[in-house]
Amino acid sequence: MAQIVWFENYEPTDVAVLGGKNSSLGTLLRAGLPVPPGFAVSADCYRKALADGGLSGELDGLIAAVDPRDPASVAAAGQQARTLIGSLQPPADLAGAIQDAYAQLGERCGERDVPVAVRSSATCEDSPDASFAGEHDTYLWVRGDDEVVRHVLRCWASLFTDRGIAYRLERGYGRVSAAMSVGVQQMVRPRAAGVAFTLNPTDGDRSQIAIDASWGFGEAVVSGEVTPDNFGVDKVMGTITRRTISAKTLEYRLTGGDTVIAVAVEPERQCVPCLNDEEVLAVARLARRAEKHYGCPQDVEWAIDGGEQDVLLLQSRPETVWSRRPRQQGGAGIADPITSMVQTMLHPVTGGSHTAHS
Repeated sequence: MAQIVWFENYEPTDVAVLGGKNSSLGTLLRAGLPVPPGFAVSADCYRKALADGGLSGELDGLIAAVDPRDPASVAAAGQQARTLIGSLQPPADLAGAIQDAYAQLGERCGERDVPVAVRSSATCEDSPDASFAGEHDTYLWVRGDDEVVRHVLRCWASLFTDRGIAYRLERGYGRVSAAMSVGVQQMVRPRAAGVAFTLNPTDGDRSQIAIDASWGFGEAVVSGEVTPDNFGVDKVMGTITRRTISAKTLEYRLTGGDTVIAVAVEPERQCVPCLNDEEVLAVARLARRAEKHYGCPQDVEWAIDGGEQDVLLLQSRPETVWSRRPRQQGGAGIADPITSMVQTMLHPVTGGSHTAHS
């Protein structure tokens, strides 16, 4: 059993054990797109740890007994499942493999305790008909090998969030078939970040790219806590067709204590565009490359590294709003389409090590 798979070594046959998010990162990196380096802990490790701990049957029974129409039933099962996984002691060989891989990542990045995002990647997520966004957890700015191992287990437990359980049952993914892979990826400290849609989210027009951007980490954009700057780019002409600059009053920044918190933006920066024209076009080109590689419209998460000023691709997944609708001329809008699409992106919330639901 391959416990650790480096993103650059990803093969299409790995998707069954790496889940949608990790498979996407591996695919993008191997396609030559600028993705921060990292590795994935196979979902087989999750299955083996549960089996060795005697939890597989108990968890299966908990979920089998859930009444998906009863929120209290879902919540009770989820709480018990998360508690059971939280009590696990990770197998020594797995903990050692994770710690060794984290040390290698630090060597590659030139930083011993390199800060990483520890990302959940369920084996049933990010398909064209189900994004699973917001159902499972990601932890930002984690440092140290013991902390990485601990957060891998926290990601395993997040397979049983109330929303995750309900969504799997609603989508017919089976009561016991899902498993959890976990990605460990170098963090960036973004000057600006956001999302890009390789179609117009208001009418499904595939000739347009829509970009939402704000200062700092992208959490403020995807959580709806700030009205972002919005840009439109024509795919064919490669020109900016729309600029809407908003008063961005809040941003998420890294503190000296390795936590990401929301802070007020200085008044003199609030109404300044967080991207210049060159950066807007660079984000658009990156999103277009992801779409071209996958052959379908994408929702892209991106960031501009505050030190290198490079545009980095953090995630790309199939667009899940307009892809479910019949193709139309003119495209009548849907109720609040931007909010619906943003929910397919990383959706962090503050707490402890900065937690993101993704």
